[in-house]
Amino acid sequence: MNPFFARKYVIQGIFITAAIFIIIRLFYLQVINDEYLLSANNNVLRKIIIYPARGIILDRENRILVQNEPVYDLMVIPREVKPFDTLEFCNLLGITKERFDKQFKKAKNHSIYRASVLEKQLSAKVFAGFQEKLYLFPGFYVQNRSVRYYPDSIAAQFLGYIGEVNERMIEKSNGFYAKGDYIGISGIERSYEDLLRGQRGVQNLMVDAFSRPKGHFADGKYDTLAVSGEGLQSSLDRDLQKLGEELMAHKIGSIVAIEPASGEILAFVSSPTYNPNLMVGRQRGNNYMKLLNNPYKPMFIRPIQAEYPPGSIFKIVNALVAQQFGSITPSTTYTCGGGYRYGNRVMGCTHVHGPTDLTQSIQYSCNTYYGHIFNRMIDHSGMRSIDGYKRWQAAVAKFGIGSKLNIDLPNERKGLLPSADYYTKRWGSDKWGSSFNISLSIGQGELGITPLQMANTMAIVANRGFYYKPHLIKAIGSKKVIRREFTKKIEVGIAQQYFGSVIEGMSRVVNQPGGTAYYSKIPGIEMCGKTGTVQNPHGADHSVFVAFAPRENPKIAIAVVVENAGFGATWSAPIASLMVEKYLRDSISRPAVYKERITQASLLPAIKQKLNPKTPVKKDSAKTANKTVSRP
Repeated sequence: MNPFFARKYVIQGIFITAAIFIIIRLFYLQVINDEYLLSANNNVLRKIIIYPARGIILDRENRILVQNEPVYDLMVIPREVKPFDTLEFCNLLGITKERFDKQFKKAKNHSIYRASVLEKQLSAKVFAGFQEKLYLFPGFYVQNRSVRYYPDSIAAQFLGYIGEVNERMIEKSNGFYAKGDYIGISGIERSYEDLLRGQRGVQNLMVDAFSRPKGHFADGKYDTLAVSGEGLQSSLDRDLQKLGEELMAHKIGSIVAIEPASGEILAFVSSPTYNPNLMVGRQRGNNYMKLLNNPYKPMFIRPIQAEYPPGSIFKIVNALVAQQFGSITPSTTYTCGGGYRYGNRVMGCTHVHGPTDLTQSIQYSCNTYYGHIFNRMIDHSGMRSIDGYKRWQAAVAKFGIGSKLNIDLPNERKGLLPSADYYTKRWGSDKWGSSFNISLSIGQGELGITPLQMANTMAIVANRGFYYKPHLIKAIGSKKVIRREFTKKIEVGIAQQYFGSVIEGMSRVVNQPGGTAYYSKIPGIEMCGKTGTVQNPHGADHSVFVAFAPRENPKIAIAVVVENAGFGATWSAPIASLMVEKYLRDSISRPAVYKERITQASLLPAIKQKLNPKTPVKKDSAKTANKTVSRP
């Protein structure tokens, strides 16, 4: 073969191979790899996310509980950054050089072409000083954001807080959320997230070599507007909430107040509480950990998550159920000799009350009376005791006890109303009777009730037999939409005629000498209530009081729990008394010392220090080896 032709094919092969390589490379750069497109776009275009204003939250009188405050995220596109004075940069932002290096490295690892956040939530003051010299730092720009601000610093557990979405949240939202978005984490912020969040917008800005905006791309044709979130009007009374948090300072417990005629929650106090503004800003993470590690657990939402034996306040439920069953009438009388005897045992009473009828049993909180009527409901119902118990349990459950009331907050607990199967398993037989769980007659034993359920029980009594689902949001949006489920009347299966004697007894508890809460009487207002002293196996008894007022056409039902505080009449009843008067009169008529005794009292239990079992204990060499070493 002619050598000329051989070289010809070789040269053609080289050119063809080179052409194929160039085509493949161009295809890769233009179709598969987007780094040059990103670089080109970032040189002339900047996509700015417009975050919507989150819906504000008002109290029942349209006073602001939560609003928005402007902050600024400092963004960086690493490839566009030119050498600059990092010391001046850090001083303007109030950060260290180490902090800057860490954040800038993180941004570069994410993408040198894409914008990412260098510093979040710069305050307006910091931004104002930085903005004047922003032109000195090419590759950096600022994006407007907003965060929550709580003018009165109240109702932290009710309102909740927001935080940045994580990957799991983004995936679960089917792409609605993107990195850097905020979402409701707890409280109302979480349960009404879909309404509060609004809709993001986008601006496509053309920028010059110094990252200065030069107008909208295509005259804004591809821009979208942000849509603000819906506002919410809560049912909370701001002033009543403030008073409740003041009264519960330095105490552990709850206050829940409900408007019986609507189910609207007027006060939702969880104590200890915290300033909700701590969950906003650049120190949020540090503040969160401090709150999480606080031994008194301020992040625990006690009104819906704490479960207590209700104690003597449960006598009201048993009195109503026993009448509905026909087990007793208002005139039914039992003689109290200081306790209820069952077998060889005695359930003690606080006093020797003598002959006691239904109304007096409430007024004086007679344990003996309720031992007898529980026995009649379970063992003398005309059926087997286990079936009598099942009937009793079903009747109590209609009060919303032992199940969630489905308040518009996440993570509500249902409490505990033990089933018949529970006792059958416990005793190894279904041949048990009232003596096996007689403590249920006075609200002790295995019962567990949340403060919300206690307050709702009072709303039922105030309404003489029904309630509306308790809720914290009164109306939604500018049209004041009310959720239909909140307007549905829920009957509890107790005839109205059976409430009279019980309410009379509750009135005597507060308004007649000898009543267990007589010293919490409100001048000019007939409050009907019931005290409770709840046994606590972990320390001092809990102080409990439930009430509603006024007696006719009630406007407020309330439950107060103060942990480790002893008698219900000592602490919980006075707190409820002040709350009721404040709501009904918008003032407190009693001397200031009455309130000061409560606000200045610290009832926090001592924290027991736990010794780390891995910590070696040094023995005293002067003592023999077999002696016990004492530990602090």
